[in-house]
Amino acid sequence: MAYIGRGIDKLSNIEKLDVITFDGSSSYSLTKNSVAFTPSSANSLQVSIDGVVQAGNFTVSGSTINFGTAVASTSTNDFIFHYGTGLITTPADGTVTTGKLADDAVTFAKTDGNFGKIGQVLQTVKTDTFTSTSTSFTDVTGLSVAITPTATSSKVLVFAHIVGCGEVGTNHAIFRIVRGSTAIYAGDSAGSRSSGFHSGIVSDTNSVEAGTGVFLDSPSANSATTYKIQGITEGSTFFVNRSPNDGDSKGRGRLASSITVMEVLA
Repeated sequence: MAYIGRGIDKLSNIEKLDVITFDGSSSYSLTKNSVAFTPSSANSLQVSIDGVVQAGNFTVSGSTINFGTAVASTSTNDFIFHYGTGLITTPADGTVTTGKLADDAVTFAKTDGNFGKIGQVLQTVKTDTFTSTSTSFTDVTGLSVAITPTATSSKVLVFAHIVGCGEVGTNHAIFRIVRGSTAIYAGDSAGSRSSGFHSGIVSDTNSVEAGTGVFLDSPSANSATTYKIQGITEGSTFFVNRSPNDGDSKGRGRLASSITVMEVLA
């Protein structure tokens, strides 16, 4: 009897096994290209004997098939097919919904590269004030952020926003971006001049200055890396998030500074 059912072109992982030469036994070895073959289960096999397709009426143990009864040596094994995965169904265009995809199932490697390459974003916002009389670069307390890149090939995009200034008239405050202990965004350090991304000086004690720095860094690391803002004064004092006067009246408000880092994937 001929096979009646869905076309075998719609079945995936189809493997044709070697036919069996019956000898009157009930158990036989399954092989493919003369090598022992272990099917995924008995239900994944279709066996044709004398033109009749057999399915579900035999058992399998390892690479041995047992028909449960002797098969006459005069019988002919037409074919043995192993179906590994099952029916192939191609979804219609536009029918695969978000709900059908597991969380994190789509990796960047499976995209066309248009998802963007920002791996992570971290930020620290400083809302309290800071003052220093240091004439060498010193950390601005509360303006650092640590990031662990996922690969050594990643870059880190650093955004720094500082509200800071020196004393009135001639005493500048200079600020720079530092990775660990290495200044990565600063100007020309020729001579005795301090260098940074922002220099703040005010014309009166009620004024403040704000500066922004953006730098694309290549840390070449996949371990925790700290970025921070440092400041220095030419003399006297420098101030962060406040004016030199810091008087308690309208127009002399407290301000905020921040540092933001983004991992840019290679």
